[in-house]
Amino acid sequence: MCRVSHKEKIANPAPSEPWTRPDDYIGAMARKRSFRRAREPRQRTQPERPRMLFSTVPFLALLVLLAVLAVSIMIVAFPGSQPQIKQPTPAAKEKGYAPKGWFQEAQKEMHR
Repeated sequence: MCRVSHKEKIANPAPSEPWTRPDDYIGAMARKRSFRRAREPRQRTQPERPRMLFSTVPFLALLVLLAVLAVSIMIVAFPGSQPQIKQPTPAAKEKGYAPKGWFQEAQKEMHR
């Protein structure tokens, strides 16, 4: 039996399985990528100081626009600003005229 020293084991490790399977290769690539990502400095997702032009100004402009729109709708819809609808004047009452005997003639027409 051949004795192998501890230093030789470390210097020439015997591969347990060959690198011929795709699963081993993909696993090693994923470990390498995650190691690289862990060592990279984290980038901030937000600016350190909020920018007035990108955050607050559009919000305030929209708020002012909606306020102007609401006030203008209130002014237009106020009842005092609408024109008054003129009621049609009723026709003057006239006394009618019927010749004598019209009622009897109408009754005769109805019974025919």
